[in-house]
Amino acid sequence: MNHTAADFVEDAIASGAILFGEFTTKAGRRSPYFFNAGRFCTGAGLARLGQYYAHALLASGVPFDGLFGPAYKGIPLAASIAIALAGKGRDVPWSFNRKEAKDHGEGGSLVGAPLRGELVIVDDVISAGTSVRESTAILDAAGARVAAVLIALDRMERGPNGVSAVDEVRRTLGVPVVAVATLDDLVAHLAQDPARSRELAAIRAYRDAWGSDR
Repeated sequence: MNHTAADFVEDAIASGAILFGEFTTKAGRRSPYFFNAGRFCTGAGLARLGQYYAHALLASGVPFDGLFGPAYKGIPLAASIAIALAGKGRDVPWSFNRKEAKDHGEGGSLVGAPLRGELVIVDDVISAGTSVRESTAILDAAGARVAAVLIALDRMERGPNGVSAVDEVRRTLGVPVVAVATLDDLVAHLAQDPARSRELAAIRAYRDAWGSDR
């Protein structure tokens, strides 16, 4: 199968990962669509999702040494991406953190490979950037560095400071943010389907009101 942005958007809609209706965002806005990577909730679905991420990461050309998946959503994402990358000839280490430090066994709050080198932080979307900042602090404390942030969907939505959360991460961390697909890709997909004209109009209106300038 192909792993382009258009393929991902089509798959996400079919899987129920992209829903249309009325949803309240973390910023309190009424959004006409919602993305939930957790709806890729079968073995085959998660395998496809990992392939989309892996394709986008390799296509970006960003050099990296491994993956870091912040708890909780980032854990299955990083695992599926690592498997997909291994199938493409890139066998890289991956690791994740626990929300609560383990006080028995090996202890600690980190699981998997040691945090070394240039690591890609994996998440589904960037809303307020909280998860990325927390992950960056973990990597910094271990002596690792952030190579990039890898997400499934860039909502291209501006925050209170007038720029998108993705652009804010790029600016504050000075690293690339790689997205499997963007809101523009979703709009392009909907524009090809006359039956989706209502959803398309609602998303375009939302984009006019809250979209970032880039």
